[in-house]
Amino acid sequence: MSILEDARALDRAGPVCDACLGRVFADRSFGLTNAERGRSLRVAAALDADEPFEPTPTAECWVCEGECARFDEWAERAAAAVEDVEFDTYQVGTRAPPLVEENEELLREEAGLPADAGELFKSEFNREVGKRVGRLTETEVEFGRPDVQFLLDIEQDTVETTVHSAFVYGRYRKLERDIPQTEWPCGRCDGRGVLGEDRECPQCDGTGYLYQASIEGLVAPPIRDAMEGTEATFHGAGREDVDALMLGTGRPFVVEVREPKRRTVNVDPLERVVNEHAEERVEVEGLRLATYEMVERVKELDASKRYRAKVAFDGVVTADELAEALSTLAGATIEQYTPQRVDHRRANLTRTRDVYEASGEWEDETHATVEFHGQGGLYIKELVSGDDDRTDPSLAGLLGVGATVTALDVVGVYGEDEAFEDETYFRDDGRATDEDVGATVETDADDHEE
Repeated sequence: MSILEDARALDRAGPVCDACLGRVFADRSFGLTNAERGRSLRVAAALDADEPFEPTPTAECWVCEGECARFDEWAERAAAAVEDVEFDTYQVGTRAPPLVEENEELLREEAGLPADAGELFKSEFNREVGKRVGRLTETEVEFGRPDVQFLLDIEQDTVETTVHSAFVYGRYRKLERDIPQTEWPCGRCDGRGVLGEDRECPQCDGTGYLYQASIEGLVAPPIRDAMEGTEATFHGAGREDVDALMLGTGRPFVVEVREPKRRTVNVDPLERVVNEHAEERVEVEGLRLATYEMVERVKELDASKRYRAKVAFDGVVTADELAEALSTLAGATIEQYTPQRVDHRRANLTRTRDVYEASGEWEDETHATVEFHGQGGLYIKELVSGDDDRTDPSLAGLLGVGATVTALDVVGVYGEDEAFEDETYFRDDGRATDEDVGATVETDADDHEE
């Protein structure tokens, strides 16, 4: 059959609007809407048969039940749903009524056409409403991860709107000990603050938290407020021990702001606001507007770290003995069985990690300051103490005396093979680079004092 004969067969199935008629031939020609295809076929068929042209009102269409006349209405409703939201990209999806989907199948079946001829009703709805949404909001369609996603539920007559998260990257320095990276609920009362019905939990003094401050709590709220989001989640490139400082280059992080009304914020004043809010316990630098892929990069990029530790020895150690032991550790591959202090939350196995550099300053016969640059996941406290021979070699083992870390600082976080600050992952014009912080930063393989 010719295309005009197919069109006549479809038209004989009952009143079919131009859009539903043209949708069956959506793969024919380009630059036309389905409604234009349908109307053109009707005109051509009337001319070919020398018959009067009789248009079919969309409202009378038995296939879409008049829905193809509502593209403008749906677009206006979608735009109104996000009128107070700043966004650049969007995507429209449609949940078609089961009856309309059945009607589409029947239409093709009665005309003797393949069930997959042309395109689906919901595909046309996505496109036609989507074009109108773009014009109304002056934004662009995005088929990957748009800022805003609309779901048009035709049967329920609702517009469901999802505002995807916005992301801010930066690095933090922790200037005060005993601050965890994220909130630490009390284990005794499960974060409730009470035991039983009304007895205040003595472990957390009724607060529900073991620590009253966290990096997340000091950094994320100002960013969330600046973007007018509903909540914020902190994603760090590993984490230091709660009693360790994070100095030097700072540790990479991403704050994810959910349902933001603003996506474009000036990061320079935001950085100052965050630092004021942190009250010199934490400071951030290099804030950048980032893509959602930066979360995975921060969490998964292979990294190394540099540490500085104050060490106390149980016996006499000379400067030469310390220097010799550190020389042996420099470049060594360390075998570490899961440390005793984390074996309640880590699988019991032996990990191998490399020490890239080891140096130190002898202070007196029982004290020294040492510095290690090692592969991500290297347990530094155990590298010093030996952890009852679970770490080999260790500083204590090489010296033949007990050794304990009395204070630990992380002073560098570096990407093993590439920098965290890859411009591909940023939404702004560029700010901090590895040169700005003196290194290529890292992420963690394990979430301890890495």
